[in-house]
Amino acid sequence: MGMHPSDHAIAGPLRLIAWILPFVLTVSLVVLVNLPVSFTGHSMPAPCLALASAYYWSLARADLMPPPAVLAAGFMEDLLSGGPPGLWACGFLAAYLLTDRQRETLAGLDGIGAVLGFAGAMVIAAETAYLVLFFFYWQAAPIAPLLLTTAVTVLFYPVIAIAMGWVMRWAVGPMRRHD
Repeated sequence: MGMHPSDHAIAGPLRLIAWILPFVLTVSLVVLVNLPVSFTGHSMPAPCLALASAYYWSLARADLMPPPAVLAAGFMEDLLSGGPPGLWACGFLAAYLLTDRQRETLAGLDGIGAVLGFAGAMVIAAETAYLVLFFFYWQAAPIAPLLLTTAVTVLFYPVIAIAMGWVMRWAVGPMRRHD
């Protein structure tokens, strides 16, 4: 049975929303963690929640989180966090490349395995960011803040994965079925 003509008018905008929603949510997380508010009294660094979102979407629906979107989210992180340009953009892209090359293995993980898979991607992003920082300033930066950022981000990954899974099931999936 075909679609009713009025369904075509709805399907186009819904597909567009489904296509951009993962990127909009990822950029929203960049904005959220860079607000001038700290729930820990600045005793903990802000997590890279946008990387957790980009990682989730690059595994679940890579067509909705392509490399340019990951790079743009990374540049947005650089812009709002005040870091050198390209710091997190390169880190996000390095994590994406790892995820892309190991998609079948990483997508099959669940539970603690999924968290460890993300931890590997976060470590790659952090190492890349550290190298960018080194080459930007030509001196080694303290590694403790980056290690703490990595740990805090990995701890938040399950929350982001659950939230993005909900978005996938209840928003993106149904919107894309109007083809």
